[in-house]
Amino acid sequence: MLPPFSVVIPCFNEAARIGETLRLTLDYLATNALESELIVVNDGSTDETGTNARGVLRQPKIKARLLENFPNRGKGAAVCKGLLAAQKPIGLFFDADLSTPLEEIPKVIEPVAKGDVDIAFGSRALNRSLIGIRQPWRREYAGRIFNLLVRVATGLPFWDTQCGFKAFRLDVCRPILEAAHLNGFAFDVELLYLARRAGLRLREIPVRWNHTEGSKVRFFHDGLRMLREVIALRAEGPHPERMRGISRRHE
Repeated sequence: MLPPFSVVIPCFNEAARIGETLRLTLDYLATNALESELIVVNDGSTDETGTNARGVLRQPKIKARLLENFPNRGKGAAVCKGLLAAQKPIGLFFDADLSTPLEEIPKVIEPVAKGDVDIAFGSRALNRSLIGIRQPWRREYAGRIFNLLVRVATGLPFWDTQCGFKAFRLDVCRPILEAAHLNGFAFDVELLYLARRAGLRLREIPVRWNHTEGSKVRFFHDGLRMLREVIALRAEGPHPERMRGISRRHE
């Protein structure tokens, strides 16, 4: 059995698959981590995402709740809202499409639970043989270029900051989550950037992953916005007011 942890699933217009995703997640937690909780954050969906999620979350297998953002605020805002509402010592977020299978959860939960790291996050880049269904080639190579630019712009030593499968030791990461201000798809980079500046222990871990259709990332529009936000992170640095209360762990 895994130790108790909070699962956060951000969702926006996921009516077609949110029900199955939540049923599978609840079944997994009931079998492997019974004292855990599930938090779904509906980020201003305009379809039946909220209604479908409520129908599944009425089942009493695991403690579960639905949080709402209206209007849509962005994936970063949804993830941070869920993690800040978490009541367990470890918080894990993953995407509603289950691109990383639930069976990979121990890879990121156990290092945090053992006290080895403060943040453990999945990576598609460290072992690409673990990728089952690959993305369209343009999207895959754009992702590789983006992560190279992230390394150059921020100094982060990681090869995949964007995989939506990250676990946090919440007692030390809560100030990071409160300080973050990027609400879009570059929020992952900001969280890792702030955490590394604060001296937290981070580990990139290869995980299995499969491309699923229906990505909310718009190839050119969101890619350019993400790049501007990452460059601004390095140029501006963390705002002193937002960094207040974040102590360097290893000083």
